[in-house]
Amino acid sequence: MTSPDVGGIAEDLQSGVFTHLLELRSRLIKAVATVLLLLLALVPVTNRLYSLLAEPLVARLPHGAHLIATEVTSPFLTPLKLAFYVALLVSMPMILYQLWAFVSPGLYQKEKRLARPLLVAALLLFYVGCAFAYLLVLPAAFRFLTAMTPGGVEMMTDISHYLDFVMLVFFAFGLCFEVPVAVVILAAVGVVNLATLRKSRRYAIVGAFALSAFITPPDIASMIMLAVPMYLLYELGMLAVRWLVAPAKVDAGD
Repeated sequence: MTSPDVGGIAEDLQSGVFTHLLELRSRLIKAVATVLLLLLALVPVTNRLYSLLAEPLVARLPHGAHLIATEVTSPFLTPLKLAFYVALLVSMPMILYQLWAFVSPGLYQKEKRLARPLLVAALLLFYVGCAFAYLLVLPAAFRFLTAMTPGGVEMMTDISHYLDFVMLVFFAFGLCFEVPVAVVILAAVGVVNLATLRKSRRYAIVGAFALSAFITPPDIASMIMLAVPMYLLYELGMLAVRWLVAPAKVDAGD
């Protein structure tokens, strides 16, 4: 026979789990609602958004060349798809806030002090990576690609394929710009320390160029444009480790 104390503990546990599930549902609804509201607000300007996204390529196409749609529904669905991506990107602060509000009560105070700046930095660095790709990398890459088009070949890119390519570049650059955050997390959990990071500079340089050669379009300018910022961000990560991670943990094993 189950004792009253055990039964009470089980009921409290079930009540706690149910409460957490309700809170999780509420925060998910708020996050999804934010994305949907922004998407609805962007629907009237979807074509304008796509024109802005296509500008780095359109400005460098030969005279008379233009983007094309090879599928019947592409002229409607592709700009709408872009609007969803933009809505999701703009909604990230709210999404991260809802996530933080759900998990923060279970964190220690020292974990909160470290997690807050990391979340803000991760979001800002992702935005900076996307802007860097749009303003600098894509124009250089398309200048190279259009110049390398063989004679007799007319470059006319499908709007859906172009969107997929650019979104992949944005995502790749956004993630690569998260290097400082990754470095701080590795140091915080004890995988590396400041001395190890300093000794690994040469490997960081090689890794940055290898990764950029794999990610970027096939031209040397785009590769350098990603590799150099990645290494500089590695250096920034070491500074962040010294500022944010407890000195005893940073220098452990020196």
